Amino acid sequence: MARARTILFNKPFRVLCQFSDEAGRSTLADFVRMPGVYAAGRLDYDSEGLLVLTDDGALQARIADPRHALAKTYWVQVEGEPTREALEQLRRGVRLKDGITLPAEVEQIPAPEIWQRTPPIRVRERIPTSWLALTLREGRNRQVRRMTAAVGLPTLRLVRVRIGEYALGDLRPGDWRAA
Repeated sequence: MARARTILFNKPFRVLCQFSDEAGRSTLADFVRMPGVYAAGRLDYDSEGLLVLTDDGALQARIADPRHALAKTYWVQVEGEPTREALEQLRRGVRLKDGITLPAEVEQIPAPEIWQRTPPIRVRERIPTSWLALTLREGRNRQVRRMTAAVGLPTLRLVRVRIGEYALGDLRPGDWRAA
């Protein structure tokens, strides 16, 4: 039996987590030329960072299926300065239109040393930005963005850096390596 193929990919901003797009947007096929591997889970078009691609159906399910509650960690640049109350609300769970989220692990972090995004985020002269490390164990649609907005901290940039045991490490946008 052939060994499963699994790769870690640093998905750039404005790339779809699929291999084709009828609208002509950038896709995984522009970066990964390995037949038979598919994204294990998703990462929004306007988010960046770690995406696991594999031909192992069991691994795909473990990553993508919310029943497995696999921890996923994001570095999130938000507009404004988080208050202690906002951080506590994220830690307890946030009420969204589709229900209360599970508690998240969250801490304010110094700006990480990562690549510049193209195009850069919008910056408003009188409003500071902050970075959070946020770890979730569920994966609702656009959940991180909705959670930070609900506590008054709109997301400006979202970079996934870890999925369970897999870490982004020093991968540059558009690059991949075998897991």
